[in-house]
Amino acid sequence: MNFPLLLFSLFLLHQLLPAAAASNHKTTATTRFRPELIAHPILSTDLPPTPYFEVTKPIKLPRTKPCSYILLHHDFAYTYGKQPVLSNYTPPSDCPSQSFSKIVLQWRATSKGRQFDRIFGIWLGGVELLRSCTAEPRATGIIWTVEKDVTRYYSLLMTNQTLAVYLGNVVDKTYTGVYHVNLSIHFYPFADGHFNSRDPNWNNHDSSANSYRTGADLILPISRNLPLNDGLWFEIENSTDLASKNFTIPQNAYRAVLEVYVSFHENDEFWYTNLPNEYIIANNLTDIPGNGPFREVVVSLDGRVVGAIWPFTVIYTGGFNPLLWRPISGIGSFNLPSYDIEVTPFLGTMLDGKTHEFEFGVTNALNVWYIDANLHVWLDKQSVKTEGQLLTQVSLPPLINSVSNFIGRNGSFFTSVHRPISSIGWVKSSHGKITTNSTQSLTYRNSMEVGNDGHLQIVNQFIGFNDSVFATMPSSSALHSTQSFKRFPLYLYSNSVDYGNETSRDVVSLKLGFNEEKKSSGFGLLVSSFKNLQNAHGTMILKGNLVLNGLGSTQQEYRYDGSKLCYFRNVSSSNYTVVYDQVGNTCSKKP
Repeated sequence: MNFPLLLFSLFLLHQLLPAAAASNHKTTATTRFRPELIAHPILSTDLPPTPYFEVTKPIKLPRTKPCSYILLHHDFAYTYGKQPVLSNYTPPSDCPSQSFSKIVLQWRATSKGRQFDRIFGIWLGGVELLRSCTAEPRATGIIWTVEKDVTRYYSLLMTNQTLAVYLGNVVDKTYTGVYHVNLSIHFYPFADGHFNSRDPNWNNHDSSANSYRTGADLILPISRNLPLNDGLWFEIENSTDLASKNFTIPQNAYRAVLEVYVSFHENDEFWYTNLPNEYIIANNLTDIPGNGPFREVVVSLDGRVVGAIWPFTVIYTGGFNPLLWRPISGIGSFNLPSYDIEVTPFLGTMLDGKTHEFEFGVTNALNVWYIDANLHVWLDKQSVKTEGQLLTQVSLPPLINSVSNFIGRNGSFFTSVHRPISSIGWVKSSHGKITTNSTQSLTYRNSMEVGNDGHLQIVNQFIGFNDSVFATMPSSSALHSTQSFKRFPLYLYSNSVDYGNETSRDVVSLKLGFNEEKKSSGFGLLVSSFKNLQNAHGTMILKGNLVLNGLGSTQQEYRYDGSKLCYFRNVSSSNYTVVYDQVGNTCSKKP
């Protein structure tokens, strides 16, 4: 096989099945293959299942006993193309306390045999609570747990709703892994002497800055409606494809935040390695994804751009060399990040009681992206109607600079992009006239080298994703401010050596980082710093598309320093085994 980016043909989890790994789409003529994992040795079935995990900080919990409930127990076997598993949800009624400090959603699953990674989602009343990827099982079995703080959905969780879980899986004689899932939720009451800031009556006596430390009063789903034979996410299949949802908000709203979920699959699962179209055309290549390596999710309200998302490069559990992610999963793979866009400056255009529209598109997209959103809305309980006005809105198109230099199948490529987006608007409510300034500053750089007649690829990419929100009142200084500075570095080395007789040796080295610094004020200055870096290296010997043997090792350093919590973990693994693990809770020394 003599064409660039062999990693695409080997590592995109598409097989001759009606479902694809980390995706739910049927195969097409452009389908590319990843290795069929794995030629398992015969092992004792008495061995305990291997625990897989994503490194993350523990959720800070109150010292109270939770009220815990099982929301769903289900075995996901042949569920591709079927309706999501549905269940009636009711808020806790038998808990001694009805006032909760923390609410935690817990996914716990086991599987045994051979199976692909599968993307899945959990929705409550159409509001997405979790986007995740399954772990790939082994013959002796695996087990993994995902815990997510869902306290921000407090108002939704206090109402009767329909719970929907979609995990499209296929089971046959070859792919035998069934995912056995328990989904639970844990409500932690406030400790004695503490009151619930989410109580509707408490908000009446609080300052106008209350909305910046409490959950929204109403959360509207910006997703597809049931019934469906798929997830509730929208599907973006190309660069001109748009998905939209109509909605109406109460006329007494005074703040709004759009939370967006994003995942990428099939031809765009590794979008950051995609080559320019001119290279593909010049070399007469087929089944190689193009459109270059830059992607952005663009979010519009009634035709106006309100924000953009330059997503973190999540690598699913079958990506590149699946042995890299056993047992340490890739950053964000078990709990994909969501992205907040402050749309309060636009409230003045939405308070007319009429229907409005959010719309999503993806620049340079190939098939397929899954996108949906949750609209968090804060309501003024002292008034029937608020008023507002959009003062300014600036959204210049991304400034893209691309340079290609190649001869035949070897060459170098560079892409840089910058984009600013900002909006200012005011809302007048019983809290006063509050002006909100929301800004995004996005920076992107990607350099690629292709050599060895297309079998070698080196990618060095950086994404800078900065956003800020400043809320002010005429009679005071800043009422509240939040600033976030995200950095997503990525380095990839991939090379394949052909041994003949359909046998090859593949080498992958990978560095993946998610770094963020946050500053917020309004109730004192809160500062947090988060650094998460993975270094992984793997080799595989392949016969056709089957992994004969291989090695995968991963080292990860995770550090979070916050005002109320510090956490550190340095962990390394090699082929299913943790070889080093150091955990601490000491904060970093300030310079």
